[in-house]
Amino acid sequence: MKLYSYNESGNSYKVRLLAALLKVDLEIVELDYFSDEQHSEKFLKINPKGEVPALVDGDIVLTDSAAILVYLAGKYSDKNTWWSEDLVEQAKIVDWLAFAASWVQFGVFTARAILSFKGPYNGLGLESTEQTFKEAKIRGHKSLAILDGVLKDREWLANNRPTIADIAVFVYVALAPMGDISLEPYPNVRAWIERIKDLPNFIKIDGLDDPLYRRVS
Repeated sequence: MKLYSYNESGNSYKVRLLAALLKVDLEIVELDYFSDEQHSEKFLKINPKGEVPALVDGDIVLTDSAAILVYLAGKYSDKNTWWSEDLVEQAKIVDWLAFAASWVQFGVFTARAILSFKGPYNGLGLESTEQTFKEAKIRGHKSLAILDGVLKDREWLANNRPTIADIAVFVYVALAPMGDISLEPYPNVRAWIERIKDLPNFIKIDGLDDPLYRRVS
């Protein structure tokens, strides 16, 4: 099973993290993001969107991190742990996958991309501006406030156990300081981050402990 990845991509990291937690071996193919390898003719045959991650498992090709998380959790874990066989539990997990793809994507993800990478802030190639950064920080704090409220009375986002909902939301939230969004006002979020980091076989991504390492002036 082959994963096309970029080591600083949070979406790629979600897949690598779940695989590590499940003790699933992946053949990692690291793409050179800054030389635009993700838009090479060779890779576009695998993923016409020109994005990572992309997972190839025999004849199966998946090109979205959420879809890959569902696939790996369903294939390699007890279906009532990281995923679920129960329809209501599945819906609760998907609810948070959607939160990761909307509130998180256009908040903490975008702020990190603009401040620490100084490039177009999403796959559409939209230019980074002072206004988009300001809006991203506002939305980022709103999403963190939502999470902090939810986590006040629970340890995990869905179904009273760690699931791929937590994996999907975790990375860009934990990396929020890279986008100049402090986690200090959100104690429940910070405690949840530590619970995830304490999971057996947890692996790190650059920036998790040093949010300024990629900061450019």
